[in-house]
Amino acid sequence: MSAPAYPPARRGEDSDVVHGRVIPDPYRWLEGDSAESRRWLRAQHELTEEYLRASRPRPYFADRLDRLMTPGTESAPVWRGARAYFLSRRPGQEHAALYCKDADGERVVLDPARLGGPGATLDSWSLSPTGRLLACQVSRDGTEQGVLLVADLVSGKIVDGPIGGVRYPTVAWLPDESAFFYVRRGLDESPDAVRSVWLHRVGRDARTDRPVFGLDGDARTNHRIALYHGRWLVVTARVGTAPWNALHLADLAVSPPDEPRFLPIPLAPGALGFARVSRSGEIYLHTTGAAPRGRVRAMDALDLGATATKWDGRSWRDVVPEDPDAAISGFSLLEDDGTAAPRLFVVRTRDAASEVTIWDGRSSRCLDRVALPGTGTVREVSVRPGAPATAWFTYTDYTTAPTVLRYAGPAPRTGADRRTTSQATITTRRESYVSADGTEVRIFVMAPASCASGPDRVRPALLTAYGGFGAAVTPSFEPSALAWVEAGGVFAVACVRGGGEQGAAWHRAGMRGHRQNAFDDFHAAAEWLIGQGWTSGDRLGVIGASNAGLLAAVAVTQRRELYRAAVCIAPLADMARYERFGMGPAWRFEYGSVDVPAELDWLMAYSPYHHVVPGAAYPSCMFVVFENDTRVDHMHARKMTAALQHAATGPGTVLFHVAGGLGHQPRSRGKGVAVGAAALAFLAVETGLMRSR
Repeated sequence: MSAPAYPPARRGEDSDVVHGRVIPDPYRWLEGDSAESRRWLRAQHELTEEYLRASRPRPYFADRLDRLMTPGTESAPVWRGARAYFLSRRPGQEHAALYCKDADGERVVLDPARLGGPGATLDSWSLSPTGRLLACQVSRDGTEQGVLLVADLVSGKIVDGPIGGVRYPTVAWLPDESAFFYVRRGLDESPDAVRSVWLHRVGRDARTDRPVFGLDGDARTNHRIALYHGRWLVVTARVGTAPWNALHLADLAVSPPDEPRFLPIPLAPGALGFARVSRSGEIYLHTTGAAPRGRVRAMDALDLGATATKWDGRSWRDVVPEDPDAAISGFSLLEDDGTAAPRLFVVRTRDAASEVTIWDGRSSRCLDRVALPGTGTVREVSVRPGAPATAWFTYTDYTTAPTVLRYAGPAPRTGADRRTTSQATITTRRESYVSADGTEVRIFVMAPASCASGPDRVRPALLTAYGGFGAAVTPSFEPSALAWVEAGGVFAVACVRGGGEQGAAWHRAGMRGHRQNAFDDFHAAAEWLIGQGWTSGDRLGVIGASNAGLLAAVAVTQRRELYRAAVCIAPLADMARYERFGMGPAWRFEYGSVDVPAELDWLMAYSPYHHVVPGAAYPSCMFVVFENDTRVDHMHARKMTAALQHAATGPGTVLFHVAGGLGHQPRSRGKGVAVGAAALAFLAVETGLMRSR
């Protein structure tokens, strides 16, 4: 198959001179919205649509993805008295709605479409202490730029808002429901305004809101807030995606909500921390300080007193020690009325999968190991006040859709409230391989059960990874992976450095100046798949989104002989200018900054756009962007597409695809199916899994 005739794209003479280094940028004009760029986009759209219309695999994958997503989703419940509230997307629904379940059954209490019209999503939500009021962010078409509203769940009416300047805000209600703390930009809503913590009185004009924390901070700082037992206000502040944060605590029993007096919770330099406060006034701190894989420490917050100005570090005691082979990903407190010691529901990642243990909050003993249904991932832990031995959480793995499970003490172990499992006949293996520098890396391989061995095992394969921001890649239900395997292919997930599968040290080993480690790990995974006989170089494709889209773009520019095709979804590609667009400034701690000479060298060593060699033969590539993406700018995929189309000398096909009505995290079921079907169809044709016609 020969490459198509690509739309003409002028190569300009633009360049930047940074620290004396000339950085060519021939497709600078594709950053803007000129008539020339619009013509190019229309021509690219026509080319891609022509390719997809002729694709036999596209309707197959659309149908299969639709069926795999039909069962819907459900979150772990949030309890208010005897009522359980949860998000659920039922079969056939496009977006999730908020439900309530009590003795009278289940009912919808908030449908985002009623608030924002078609395409509206409920991005975040927080119930008041009695469950009468709900503060929520609603946005449309995936923009992630929504408004904060307050709904009365009894009358069904909006009683406050809209409040702008919010982005997935955390909300902490006062006990009397008269006000709440929340996070927003300054009142001018300027993109450069600092995000800080504000107090809002329900029913009052938001212009009278009072800032209570962080007004003099960094514009890149993200705040998360929690109010424990109506008294202890905890603020977590993190600049961009830095691998460290700050913690502050205010006791509202000794300082008013309008002027809470915060004390910093000391964390070791460069450490991440997260704190919860028990009903009896003990602070439980999850920290990576002196423990890269995490530990939980505790002290009595009441020891601080009304006039305390600093912490006494000698008061801390270890509750959950660091495990040398597993990283803590989170913990929750299971407690009664405060008279008994709380129990800690601790989730760790071991060998790239979740495990759960229960610890005594005072004796520091491990009381129980929770039996999970398989090798998977635990998320969304929820506790019910007054139920000291019970927790709800979602469980998922490669063949199990997110399912709500209940832990109810040592006997019985776990019981499923609902469970939806794919009927695919596949085998999933957790293996390991050795990277270029001798580091052992975990990898999961999914394949049809029929190709466990023998010559039939060598099949078209897809490889993906993430390798960034300390995010752990653990088994989770992915309809695209199942659809690919059901069609006869192999799907592999590599847990490369830069993620959080093995704690903070694993993250640091793949970030900033060490980023090549993540790419080397990925190339080594491809070589391992070929060496183990799962696939061959002419049948291996890669797929990734966002940071993983960058990883996929680097893969095809660094080792183009190793891969046959790639789909890069919402990728970064121009690392010389990434800080100028989207949320780029917030990612300097992860990638580095061109403002620093040494860091510019890191970025230019792998920047995919700058490593496209004219006249070279590259794998087939499809670049996918989301119309309403507010995180990663389209310019990356546009410029990378133009560069590869110009370089094309081999049979590889290079396409550019815009997914309409979606944001960086697709939340529309039907539109998500369309994107997945297009990507899988492209990869199926290019790797030989299916014929085009």
